Amino acid sequence: MKITSKGQVTIPQSVREQAGLHPHSEVEFEVRANGEVVIRPVMQAAASLRSAFERVRGSANATQFKGMGTDEFMAFLRG
Repeated sequence: MKITSKGQVTIPQSVREQAGLHPHSEVEFEVRANGEVVIRPVMQAAASLRSAFERVRGSANATQFKGMGTDEFMAFLRG
């Protein structure tokens, strides 16, 4: 992959999935002595929980959920 003129790269989907990176995830970079660059997600419990809620905010308002009881909705969520 190439670095853009703005210094940006696209992290391939397979790498994002393996690393557990989701849209709006925060990442940190470590440059090791040998020049190797390590990218990893920032693990902050409160920030992660807040981010998870932000990703799904409003999704339960979809018409497919109207009239669903709690048990039925929970069964849907759990698959």
